[in-house]
Amino acid sequence: MGTTTHPSLDPEHVPAAVEALLYEFLDEQIRDAADLPELALFAGLLRDMIAAGGKRIRPVLCVVGWLAVSDRPPPPAVWRVAASLELFHLFALIHDDIMDASETRRGKPTAHRLLAARHHARGDAETLGANAAMLLGDLALGWSYELLHATHLSPTAEHLSRVWPLLNALRTETLVGQYLDLISAGPVSATLPDTVAARRVIRYKTAKYTCERPLQLGAHLAGADTNLLAALSAYALPLGEAFQLRDDLLGVYGSPERTGKSVLDDFREGKHTVLAALALQRATPAQARVLHAGLGNRDLTAVEASEMRQVLTDTGAQATVENLISERYEEALTALDHAPLRPAATTILRSMATAAASRAS
Repeated sequence: MGTTTHPSLDPEHVPAAVEALLYEFLDEQIRDAADLPELALFAGLLRDMIAAGGKRIRPVLCVVGWLAVSDRPPPPAVWRVAASLELFHLFALIHDDIMDASETRRGKPTAHRLLAARHHARGDAETLGANAAMLLGDLALGWSYELLHATHLSPTAEHLSRVWPLLNALRTETLVGQYLDLISAGPVSATLPDTVAARRVIRYKTAKYTCERPLQLGAHLAGADTNLLAALSAYALPLGEAFQLRDDLLGVYGSPERTGKSVLDDFREGKHTVLAALALQRATPAQARVLHAGLGNRDLTAVEASEMRQVLTDTGAQATVENLISERYEEALTALDHAPLRPAATTILRSMATAAASRAS
């Protein structure tokens, strides 16, 4: 990333540092609650989710947000906030998987499936697994805040006064985005899915939560003013949209071996993505029947899904989404051209934009 980047701050090294901090925190929770063996089970599940991999985009952007403003290495407070974002992300993934009835995450069984398997002899194992996973998600959410107070390395009162409004905004926006996603999913009604509504889901469920707020948190800790925060938003929001649009394509056309997710899930959940909305708006009556029959159909077969993919391709929806990704990517890069950021951070953000827009997993 250039000679101006401190070796430990290379984006490739940030995930390992954050993971080490998270493992240490989880170990502390187990030691402090030795009389609660169930807590070891929950902490172990979270450890396994961390170990399963992930891009760690939010922690990396938090650290880069600091580097965008300051030439000094990030203090412990920045690393604690970065790790807190990853714990919050685990909470969101666990609850999202329950809502979507997903079987796998990153190529592994989801938390609710693992918990159900622990009680497979019970007649209500699936319900128990989902309920227990909700508790696990709640714990991850609570711990994401406790992590900010846990040791002498935690953010100071001054730091916390800066980050609380942004952390609270991130939490609220993410939950609203998830709600918008829930109410827009399912079988297609008489009203066609709306690309404007689908993009609103993207903004609150992904763009703000994944890109904008993490960047702003790191920058705010470094003392960024409102103009610099606005410049970061001008980069992050189109990048977040490109990231989610790519995710929507991968959810339909991707390789399960690389994404860790079935290419049937988005169809079966009836996700009203920009991709689906464009296809339905352009579909012939015969093509529309294929999409209507498949979206939200929990029993959708691989053959039926293949037919739906063909419709997405034939209507030009796939190509249009690819063009939208390119447009948002260019918009993000243009924003960087005019942003008053430290050169090292600009270099990293350009590289991350390219990776996010062209990723295959």
